[in-house]
Amino acid sequence: MKRTIISIDAEKCTGCGACIPNCPEGAMQIVDGKARLISDLFCDGLGACIGHCPEGAIATEEREAEPYDEGRVMANIVKQGKNVVTAHLEHLKSHNQIAFYNEALEFLKSQNTAMPDSQTQHLPVHSGCPGSAFRNIERSGTVVEDKSDIPERPSRLSHWPVQLHLMSPLAPAYQGAHVVVSADCVGYAYGDFHKDWLAGKALAIACPKLDEGQDEYLKKIVSLVDDAKINSLTVLTMEVPCCRGLLAMAQKAVGKASRKIRVKSVVIGIDGKKQSEEWI
Repeated sequence: MKRTIISIDAEKCTGCGACIPNCPEGAMQIVDGKARLISDLFCDGLGACIGHCPEGAIATEEREAEPYDEGRVMANIVKQGKNVVTAHLEHLKSHNQIAFYNEALEFLKSQNTAMPDSQTQHLPVHSGCPGSAFRNIERSGTVVEDKSDIPERPSRLSHWPVQLHLMSPLAPAYQGAHVVVSADCVGYAYGDFHKDWLAGKALAIACPKLDEGQDEYLKKIVSLVDDAKINSLTVLTMEVPCCRGLLAMAQKAVGKASRKIRVKSVVIGIDGKKQSEEWI
């Protein structure tokens, strides 16, 4: 069958092993000094390992592969302890893999294995695309106001285009600027995106999971540092594992540049709240 699965660029891989702990399914091993996908059956293709590769050697691709087998994965995971089981279940939930999540719970029950306290209920199965499954976000204290009484908040966007494939590092807006490189979804999840992150800054947006041609992204960020001589780089990502690839790419690019600048990492939760902000 044809499905999404992990792809490893052997030329880029240094065999550091940073990806291995972040693949609790056990689909990857270091063999002959390189990370290898040892079993299609164990790889769910959701990309938890991607953001942990400092060389950007891991990506996803669609190809012919054996169907993912949640039962065989769970048989391997339960041997690794409760914390790994919890991490795997949360991983499935964060990607709306409800059928696999429920299958994992059934496996734990069949083996009389104690389930993590927070993972005891089956979730309703979504029959369509997993990415379109509804996820309710509770917002306590939200007040719906009459729109006519609220002045329109002005945009803080100072230039166009902003998509990383389309923008030019040599454009005037980026010269000597404080630059924000944001994952696409952040602008939708974070309510005060313009006020908090665009005022006085230049923007570029990208998706580390779905965009193609990410080698070009790497070159453009290097050019922002060396040619545009930007002052700082803030990387905004969502909390989901596949989003970490954008930060890894930015760090790699800054490492390749001849100039040295400060990089800030900001992580936004699916509920729109800022989870962390730090200079790295």
